[in-house]
Amino acid sequence: MKKIILTTLLIVFYFLPAKLNAEIRPITEGNIDAKIKIVVFESLTCGHCAKFHKDVYPGLKENFIDKGHIYIEFKNFPLDMAAMNASKIAHCRNDGNSEILHYLFDNQSEWAKGSTIEELNKNLKKYIEKSNFNLNIDSCLNNKKVEDHILEDRIEGAKTFKIQGTPTLIINGEKFDNPTNYKKLKKFLEKLI
Repeated sequence: MKKIILTTLLIVFYFLPAKLNAEIRPITEGNIDAKIKIVVFESLTCGHCAKFHKDVYPGLKENFIDKGHIYIEFKNFPLDMAAMNASKIAHCRNDGNSEILHYLFDNQSEWAKGSTIEELNKNLKKYIEKSNFNLNIDSCLNNKKVEDHILEDRIEGAKTFKIQGTPTLIINGEKFDNPTNYKKLKKFLEKLI
C-alpha cells in the first residue's frame, strides 16, 4: 500500500512544473565554481548508496572536494517511504549541510530495519534522537515543502537522466557507470582536471 501511495505521489508530481520549492537548499559540498560538477542521485535505504558513502566518498572528499576540484550535490531518489522520511530528516535544517545525510548513511544498518513503515520510522526517530542534531523530528517528517523538493529531485532523475537505480552519478551532465568503484572514478576525474 505504501508503494502505491509513493508511486501515486510521483505520478502527480511528474506533471507539475519543476522548481516549485526553490527555497529548499540542496545538500552540497565543495567549490561551486569547480570545473567538475557531480550530482549523486541516491536513496537513504539503498545499501549500494551506503557503500558509496563508505568506500568512495572519503576519497572524493580528500582528493577532489577539499582541493576545490569538485562541486557535488546529493539529490534524493527515494526507493521507498523509509528513504523518503530519512531524506526529510537529512533536509530538515535546510542549510545545505551534508552532516545529517552522511550520519544516516554511515549508520544505515542501525535505523533502516523493520517490516513496516511504522517500525522503520520508529527506528529512524530513535536513532536521530540519540544524535546531537537536536531536530524536531515530527516537524521534519511533516514538512510539505521538503517533501515536494525530494519528489522533484526524484522526478528530475527519472525524466532527465532516466535513472532506474541508485546510486547514480552524473558528472558534468553525463552518467558515470559503476559509481562504487573508486579507482575507476578517480582515474576518470583526474582526466577532467
